[in-house]
Amino acid sequence: MEKALNNNSKLWTLFSWIFLFLFFSIGVLNLVLVHPVPGIIYILFSLIYFPPFSEYMKAKFRFTPPIMLKVILAILVLWFTLAVGDLMEMFEAWMGV
Repeated sequence: MEKALNNNSKLWTLFSWIFLFLFFSIGVLNLVLVHPVPGIIYILFSLIYFPPFSEYMKAKFRFTPPIMLKVILAILVLWFTLAVGDLMEMFEAWMGV
């Protein structure tokens, strides 16, 4: 049982790093190509997935965002970016779609 929990923890840490880099890159693209405000917001959202930041929050505030909240936030951010965001419209215009 302990081994399964350790594997799940390692898997979630891997996904956290992936989401961190994905949302940070979306934030930088928005910052440079679209507007600074959504770019800064995406970069701040990416901090939620930064494992050392989660440990800091746990030590400082005795609170970490639940995994379900992180999953819901990831789905919403991806939907905002890929479905209704200005960044996707810019790429579609550039591609001629």
